[in-house]
Amino acid sequence: MGGPWFLHVDLDQFQVSVERLRNPELAHETVIVGGEGDPTQLRKVVTCASYEARAHGVRAGMPLRTAFSKLPDAIFLPLDVAAYDSASGRVMATLRGFGHPVEVWGWDEAYLAAPVDDPRALAEQIRDRVRADCGLPCAVGIGQNKQQAKIATGFAKTRSRQTGDDADKVFALSYAEWMPLMGERPVRDLWGVGPRIADRLNRLGITTIAELAESDEGRIAAEFGPKAGQWLPLLARGGGDRSIATEPPIAKGHSKNRTYPKDLEGRDEIAAALSDLTAELLEQIVAEGRVAMRVEVTVRTKTFYTRTKSRKLAEPTTDLQVITDAALAVLDKFELDRPVRLLAIRFELVMPEGASS
Repeated sequence: MGGPWFLHVDLDQFQVSVERLRNPELAHETVIVGGEGDPTQLRKVVTCASYEARAHGVRAGMPLRTAFSKLPDAIFLPLDVAAYDSASGRVMATLRGFGHPVEVWGWDEAYLAAPVDDPRALAEQIRDRVRADCGLPCAVGIGQNKQQAKIATGFAKTRSRQTGDDADKVFALSYAEWMPLMGERPVRDLWGVGPRIADRLNRLGITTIAELAESDEGRIAAEFGPKAGQWLPLLARGGGDRSIATEPPIAKGHSKNRTYPKDLEGRDEIAAALSDLTAELLEQIVAEGRVAMRVEVTVRTKTFYTRTKSRKLAEPTTDLQVITDAALAVLDKFELDRPVRLLAIRFELVMPEGASS
C-alpha cells in the first residue's frame, strides 16, 4: 500500500509520569491524580491512575472516593494543569523535530505521518528522544492508517505489561496482520465504535469484527444510515482515516460545566449559578475574538437525570446581559422540581470568514 506510515504516540500514564518526573520518590508508589488531591471530596473523579492503582480496579473517571475505598494507602495528588500543559508542549515540540506532520490529540496523544521505509526504527527513535528530551515514557503504534496505529498502541502496552520489558512498547499493525489479529475480537474493539453502536450491531447478529467486515453494507446502512453503512464495514476491514491535521480545527462552540459540592435547590439558586457560569464562558470566547449565536443549557439532577435545551439568539452577540437572559429563558424550559448537581452552558459560535463549517 502506498503512502506514509502512521505512528500513534501515546504518553504512558501521562499525569502520573509528570508527577514522578517532578518527584522521583513516587517512582514505585501507587499514585492517583484527580481533583484537588483530596479523596474525601464529593464529586471529584480520577484523572489518571498509575498501573499499580489500575491493577486494583482504579480507572480514570472513577469517583475519587471510590478509588480511596479501594486504595486508602495510595498517594492522591491534585491536578496541575500548568505542569501538564508544559510537559505536553515539550513532547509535541520533540515530535515535530522529526520533520514529519504531527496531529496533536490532547495532552498525551499525537499522530505522525511518515513516508519512511522502516517505521519501526522511527518509532524507536521517537521513544528514545521523548525519554531523553522530556523524561517521559511513551508507547508507539504503527499502522497504515490512524485506526491501525491507535489499536497497535494498545497491543504495545499490553505486551509490555505482560513481558515487563519497556522496549516492547512498539507494535506494528498493517492490513496483512489485521484480520488474523482482529477478526475474532468484538466489534467494540474498533476505533470509534462505542457500546451503543456495538449493542445495535449485536442485535443484528454481528458480534465480531470479521462478521462486520463480511456484512452487507445495505443492511448496515438501513440501521445506521448511508455514511455509517459504508464506514463501519470499512473499519472492520482495517480501514481508517489517513489525514493529518497539523493545525487544530476551529471550534464550532465552547462549553463549560460545573458539578456542585452541594446540590442546588430552587430556581433562584440555580439561576444564580447558571449566570456565573455564563459570564465565565463569555469571558473565554471574547478573549478568543468569537461571537455567540446560540445558547444551550444542560441540567443534571441529583438522580443523574440529564436534559439539554437550547435557544438561538436574535442575532450574534457578546453582550453579557442578552446572553444571560437567553440562558435563563432556556433554564425556564426545565421543570426545576429536583435538586441539581450539575449545570453546563454551551455557546454555538459564529465561524470566522473562510473557515470550513
